[in-house]
Amino acid sequence: MKKKHHHKKKPSWVKKWSAKLHLWLGLSVGVVVFIVSLTGSMYVFKDEIQNILRKDAIWVKPGTITQSPVPIAVLKEKVSLEVNEKFPISSVEIPLDKNKSYEFLYYEKDKKGWNYFQEVKINKLVYVNQYTGQVLGVYDEKYDLFPILKAIHWSLLLKTDWGKYAVGIPVVLFIIMLLTGIVLWWPKNKKARRARFSFDWKNVKTWKRKNYDLHSILGFYVSFIALLMGLTGIYFSYPWVKNVFNFTLSGSLELPKEKDIKSPDSLLAKNHSIYDITARETKNLYQESSSFRIPLNGKNKKGKELKNIPVTVYQKEGRFSERSLIVFDKYSGKILSNKPHQSLTNAEKYANANYDIHTGSYFGLFGKIIWFLAGLVCTSLPVTGFLIWWGKYKKQGKKKS
Repeated sequence: MKKKHHHKKKPSWVKKWSAKLHLWLGLSVGVVVFIVSLTGSMYVFKDEIQNILRKDAIWVKPGTITQSPVPIAVLKEKVSLEVNEKFPISSVEIPLDKNKSYEFLYYEKDKKGWNYFQEVKINKLVYVNQYTGQVLGVYDEKYDLFPILKAIHWSLLLKTDWGKYAVGIPVVLFIIMLLTGIVLWWPKNKKARRARFSFDWKNVKTWKRKNYDLHSILGFYVSFIALLMGLTGIYFSYPWVKNVFNFTLSGSLELPKEKDIKSPDSLLAKNHSIYDITARETKNLYQESSSFRIPLNGKNKKGKELKNIPVTVYQKEGRFSERSLIVFDKYSGKILSNKPHQSLTNAEKYANANYDIHTGSYFGLFGKIIWFLAGLVCTSLPVTGFLIWWGKYKKQGKKKS
């Protein structure tokens, strides 16, 4: 009797083209994916590490705490004299925990700069004991490890306006790679499925097989978190991605624009205690919050002059997702508008939460740990993927010779 020959079933055209796309895209953007994933993983625990390294600056000595802190205008003047910078102080972040110091920020950008170091003129953080006026620590954030890691992750140290596309385009391609990777991983039947979920190296002696398993199995487990990372990442890069999120969540392409409120007290002389008034009112309204930020240079993030004083309130420490906005008259200190987090549209709430979701902090310490591990796996994928291709390439070369 003739023996029956069992021919391997040819892969479907979907898997065939998925394999080609996966390979071509991986070879083209693998280096960028490696850099972005590694810097993102290193950035995840920024707050925890800095809280340890800067504890003497963050916490004031219990013996110096008094009932009333020094006026903000006086503290601002003291910081300006001691730090002696040519740039004005941008803002102050005030914690509701009386044991924590005030954070005065110097931040200025140059629109003509073509890279991170030219674009950021100054990014300096000054910790001040609000009860004595003593400067507890001055940190040049421009040259600190974490802001540089963030700049690499965000724009490969290029100018932000177009550097974000140098990262954004590879991330879009990485998302396609993740989807094609899931297609390639997907088993044909139940028997094959069992082998795809775990490592079985009892009878495996070659490193090539182990490398393949590391790429495919770890890649599958991390793919869904990596997709979330990728989507929240391109949210920052592409306006159309924001528009899709906005329309899905609130039925409108654009977020509601903040209206400029005309000051009713513009003819009055500016109250010298204006910042203390805003701080006191903010504390009264949001007693359960973590901290709030007051702009001190009269400009917004884009460098435009502020008609009033918008105070951003952060509900939880280390989180941007739950934040509220109070607008004060810059002459009298009267509250012109109060927009608590609860009153925001779903699209606005998501816009505030996107950064926290991207870093994992939205899900607490557990989320950060998962995001950190997922980031490390994403860092390994271009390496293991390249080794798979290189092994096949060398094998094909030997066959030809």
